[in-house]
Amino acid sequence: MALEHDRAAQRGEEILAVFDTAFAQLLAADPAAFRVKFRKMAASAFAFYRGTACLFYHDLAHERDAGPYLDDRTSRVWIHGDLHAENFGTYMDAGGRLVFNVNDFDEAYVGPFLWDLKRFAASVALLGHAKALSDATITELVRIYAAAYRERVHALATGAKDDEIPPFTLDTAQGPLLDALREARARTRFGLLSTMTEIREHDRRFLDGGGSIPLDAATRAKVLEAFDGYLETLPDSSRVRPDSHRVKDVVGRRGIGIGSAGLPSYNILLEGNSDALENDVVIYMKQAQTPAVSRHVTDPAVRAYFTHEGHRTVISQRALQAHADPWLGWTELDGAGQLVAEVSPYAVDLDWSDIDDPEQIAAVVADLGRATATMHAAADDTSGHSLVPFSTEHAIDAAIAADETGFAELLTDFAHSYGARAREDHRIFVDLFRNGRIPGL
Repeated sequence: MALEHDRAAQRGEEILAVFDTAFAQLLAADPAAFRVKFRKMAASAFAFYRGTACLFYHDLAHERDAGPYLDDRTSRVWIHGDLHAENFGTYMDAGGRLVFNVNDFDEAYVGPFLWDLKRFAASVALLGHAKALSDATITELVRIYAAAYRERVHALATGAKDDEIPPFTLDTAQGPLLDALREARARTRFGLLSTMTEIREHDRRFLDGGGSIPLDAATRAKVLEAFDGYLETLPDSSRVRPDSHRVKDVVGRRGIGIGSAGLPSYNILLEGNSDALENDVVIYMKQAQTPAVSRHVTDPAVRAYFTHEGHRTVISQRALQAHADPWLGWTELDGAGQLVAEVSPYAVDLDWSDIDDPEQIAAVVADLGRATATMHAAADDTSGHSLVPFSTEHAIDAAIAADETGFAELLTDFAHSYGARAREDHRIFVDLFRNGRIPGL
């Protein structure tokens, strides 16, 4: 018992040290935001896992056994960086089509493809444990994910045509993925605007309260100057009507997610593609964060490729997500890189709360494996980015082919071991938090 107590105490100090590196500066600037973040993380082991990519990569950096799967090329792939079971959902692509795919690219970077798969596999173990699934069932779910990923990568590497591997849309998706797409389709821009804005003096303005923060004249001027810089980063296809970028209102914002606590953020109301008030557009501008994975990728060419974190986030998302948000761009504010994108009415996250039947979970996990493979294959020598100057699907396919059986075993072993570690880390974290052990709170 004393030995277990000592180990927990040692792990607690390790967690605090990682948190200090990852969060100290932002926590000092906005302790209240981190109290909210940490209370959300305390709610469950999965919520804790979602909020601690920094701890995950700290641990992963000390694990050197990757079998034959990581070499000079497969260690240099555009990766999502925070790939877990809840980071999938719907978006409206640049062509006006609703697509179900990976979302939330704040942690995206260039690194080993296996890191994405391990992070997802451990999330399956945590999700399965929360749903009281047996270890054998969790093993089978991770194997299904691995098999679906491998099958899709191989198909892409051997020249499958686009119509043979269509994206998940209203025409092709099934089950909970289709449910999410149908929910997104039922939403409207007017519905979103009605929750955030009102008509005043014959035009639309942001509502007071509800997370909106009025800006003083100096701050507003700085945001508008940053907005002008953002317009220069938009693709030509997004500049269809010059008046669509006319700013109607600007506010600060509160209440952003677990991963963005303490980051300054603003909402900007734009004219949209016509004079009609129901076509107004809301975009957000938020300070981009340093991705956790970047602290463990030492290649100077990768670091030098990005001007700042806003630039990195956008370039990574455009590389990983086909036909990305046409409003997606970057800028600088007070010397910090900013991510800019639409507050979309069509964004619906995959809801796991009613996905309980193991067969249904298996079908969803298989689809997410295919989506992961398609994402990894999207950004390579054909994407226009010199950072990954080779075919990622060919490199990954060859690496997995070197040990087909071991690939699934590596992921299932990791899922169980790290899932158990995350559950214990969550318990340790809750004790640290409730006993006032986290500095600055």
